[in-house]
Amino acid sequence: MKIPPPVTGPAPMPARIVSVDVYRGFVMLLMMAEVLRLSTVADALPGNAFWQFLGWNQSHVPWTGGSLHDMIQPSFSFLVGVALPFSIASRTAKGATFNSLLKHTLVRSLILVLLGIFLRSLHSTQTNFTFEDTLTQIGLGYPFLFLLGFATRRTQVVTVLLILAGYWLAFVLYPLPATGFDTTLVGVPADWPHNMQGLAAHWNKNTNLAAAFDQWFLNLFPREKPFAYNRGGYVTLSFIPTLGTMALGLFAGRALKSTDTPQERIRFFLITGACLLAAAALLHFTGICPIVKRIWTPSWTLFSGGLCFFFLTFFYWLTDVAGRQKYILPLVVIGMNSIAAYVIADGFGGFISNSLSIHLGQNFDQVLGSAYAPLVRGIPVLAMEWLILYWMYRKKIFIKV
Repeated sequence: MKIPPPVTGPAPMPARIVSVDVYRGFVMLLMMAEVLRLSTVADALPGNAFWQFLGWNQSHVPWTGGSLHDMIQPSFSFLVGVALPFSIASRTAKGATFNSLLKHTLVRSLILVLLGIFLRSLHSTQTNFTFEDTLTQIGLGYPFLFLLGFATRRTQVVTVLLILAGYWLAFVLYPLPATGFDTTLVGVPADWPHNMQGLAAHWNKNTNLAAAFDQWFLNLFPREKPFAYNRGGYVTLSFIPTLGTMALGLFAGRALKSTDTPQERIRFFLITGACLLAAAALLHFTGICPIVKRIWTPSWTLFSGGLCFFFLTFFYWLTDVAGRQKYILPLVVIGMNSIAAYVIADGFGGFISNSLSIHLGQNFDQVLGSAYAPLVRGIPVLAMEWLILYWMYRKKIFIKV
């Protein structure tokens, strides 16, 4: 890997790609919209196909496959990679050296990890040391992504392939639980319908390599009680294949920053996305590697990465090519302040909801009946969160790490 020399003269500032902000805003809006609790509305209206569809896409799938909601974290990670070439170019244009860039990267990574731990500890009686959160996962992998940003395209591709292949092999070599093992000890009912057989069993919930790692690693930190398993099956080591997702974003960012025409960029995005989806489908349906978001299997990296390329294609065409930017301000407001949006949604939603009950009455959400109560309560919470971000946008207050 060749480290570039320090810049000795001024360099042109990279142009801002609006579609990246819009895509990021869309992703963060999906996360903020959790306050609408569409799955709860769907549960209250079991015969309504419309609400079942919305509820399913605002929920995480139990294990294999993925919904729209499952695309939030990979999209956010992908966009970190997309933004990196522009960030490096911007700081280099201001005279930053490689060493200063590396120092900033390490500090940023530490802040992301600590912020993720802080947000996951808001409702705990002590610090909740957990590392499967979106921010901590990005923070753990970001220094490696930064170094990868200075490598050649070939080195980047080979590195991603080695990461995914090595991660796959590590899971395969880890032994399966003994016959008759009581899976309830790791939070999995004996009759859980999502357990897999054969080679795919190496990626079953809480009996895999990464789950075993966490049973050792997370107990190195002070805890209210010893860590035995994660109820959702999420794991710390997911940051390794998540690095692959960020690297796929790096490929897209380099294409956006290149001198290619918009048509060439779109062609690259579509072809790459289709190839990634095809590879993921082949691995999944042959049983070689199932698509599981919760433990970020290599096939999930490929699958979600392919969808990320398609999302980016749509927003790039809509905003930067077709120039249809009339109605995108709500997404730009969120996308340009994504860290603030993340913290507001994760840390202040409950406060806003409780304040509404104080001032509008405890039962204000019953105006349309109990089935729609989560929606009636969630809409003003979401609106107030967006208005805070809009005020910050108007005041040019942007939280960056």
